[in-house]
Amino acid sequence: MKTYWMNRWETIRNSFWFVPAMLVLIAVGLVRIVVTLDRHLHQFPVSLPEIGFAGGAEGARSILSTIAGSMVTVAGVAFSITIVALTLASSQFGPRLLRNFMRDPGNQYVLGTFIATFIYCLLVLSSVTGQNGQIFVPRIAVNLSLLLALMNVGVLIYFIHHVATSIQADNVVNGVYEELNQHIEHFFPESLGAAVETPQKVHLQRTGMFHRTVPAAAEGYLQAVDRACLQQLAASSDCQIQLRYRAGAFVVKGSSLAVVSSEKALEETLDDQLQSCFIVGKMRTPEQDPEFAIHQLVEVAVRALSPGINDPYTAMTCVDRLSAILCTLTGRAFHPAKWYDDMGTLQLEEPALTFSGVLAASFDQIRQHSLTDVAVSIRLLEGLARIASHCRTQAQQQAVSSQAEMIYRSRQNSLPVEEDRADMTQRYQAVQDELRQL
Repeated sequence: MKTYWMNRWETIRNSFWFVPAMLVLIAVGLVRIVVTLDRHLHQFPVSLPEIGFAGGAEGARSILSTIAGSMVTVAGVAFSITIVALTLASSQFGPRLLRNFMRDPGNQYVLGTFIATFIYCLLVLSSVTGQNGQIFVPRIAVNLSLLLALMNVGVLIYFIHHVATSIQADNVVNGVYEELNQHIEHFFPESLGAAVETPQKVHLQRTGMFHRTVPAAAEGYLQAVDRACLQQLAASSDCQIQLRYRAGAFVVKGSSLAVVSSEKALEETLDDQLQSCFIVGKMRTPEQDPEFAIHQLVEVAVRALSPGINDPYTAMTCVDRLSAILCTLTGRAFHPAKWYDDMGTLQLEEPALTFSGVLAASFDQIRQHSLTDVAVSIRLLEGLARIASHCRTQAQQQAVSSQAEMIYRSRQNSLPVEEDRADMTQRYQAVQDELRQL
C-alpha cells in the first residue's frame, strides 16, 4: 500500500495543477480570515492608523477589480511563456524532459500566485457592500490586495528570469544530474565493502512442482513493485516469487511479471493479491527505476548529436555528468536483488542491477551516435579514464575496459585524419594505464 501511495504522490508532483490548487485554497482561507476580522472591527470600531487604502466602497471595488483583471492577464501571459518554453525544451532536449519543467517549483508557484491573487481579489470584491445605507469596506483585505499586487510584480520579474535560465542547456543537464544524485543516495545508500548480513540458511529454489505465473493486467511500463507486500504473500503462502522484470521495463498485457513456486497447491485468491503488488502505467517513473535519470541525460546527449541540432558541447557536458555519476557508483554496493525471511529462506528475487549494466545504459547510445564526432568520442574515453581511476572491483574494471575498447575499435576505421586517430589512441591508452594501476 505504501508503494501505491508513493506512486500516486510522484504523479501529483509531476502535475502542473497541484501547487496552484493549494495556493488557491490558501487564498480562499485567507479571505475568510481577513474579511471576518474586518467585519469584527466594523462592528466594534477601533481606531487604526491611516495607512494604505482609506476610501469608500466604490474605491475598494475599483481597486479590487483592477487587480483581479490584471492578475488574469498576467497569468495568461505567464502560461503562454511556459508553453513556449516547454515547446523549445521538447524540440531541443526531448519530450521526456518536459516532466522536469512541469514539476519545477518555480513555474508552479508563479502561476499559483497569480491565480490565487485573482481569486483573493474576486472574493474580497464580493464582500464589499455600499447600498441601502449599509456600507462595509474591508480595509485590511483591500490593503492586503495592494501588497499582493506589489509582490506579484516581483514574482513576474523572477518568472521571466527563471524561464530564461531554465531552458539553457547547462542548467537542464545540471538539473537532471542533481536528480540523479538524489536517486543514487536512495538506491545505493551503502558504501562498497560495508558489512552485509548473509543468511545462515538459503533455499535457492523450491523443489515442489506447483508453479504459477503472474500475468500483466495491462501493457505499459512497470512503474513500481511492492516488495514488502510480495514478501508478506510469500511468507503467508510459503512460496518463492521470482520477478521477471525490474521497475522501468516495458511489459505486454498477459506477459509473465513473476513466477510463484511452492511445494503445495496455491490458493486461487493469491492471483488478485499478487496483481495488486505491481503498478503498470503509460510512462516510466523514477520511483524505483535508478536508470530513469540516466536515460534522460543520454537522450539530451543523443539529440544534441543529431544533425538538426548539432550541439556537441551539450553532449560532452552530458558525458562529464554521466562519468561523475559512475565514479560515485564505483564506491557503492550493488546488492544482490534477493530478499530472505528471518530463517534465511529465499522469498523474493528480481533481475539484479549491475555496474556494467548502468555503464552500458550511460555510454552505449552516445557511443553509437557519435561515430562522426571526434570530440565527443575523445570525451567518452576521457570519461572512462576518470571512471577507471575510481574502479574498485574486477567486474568494474572489465566493464570499463570493454566499453573503451568498443569506442576505440569503432573509431579507428572511421577517422580519416591520422592526428585524430593518434588522439584516440592516446586517450584509449590512458584508460588502460589507469586500469593497470589498480
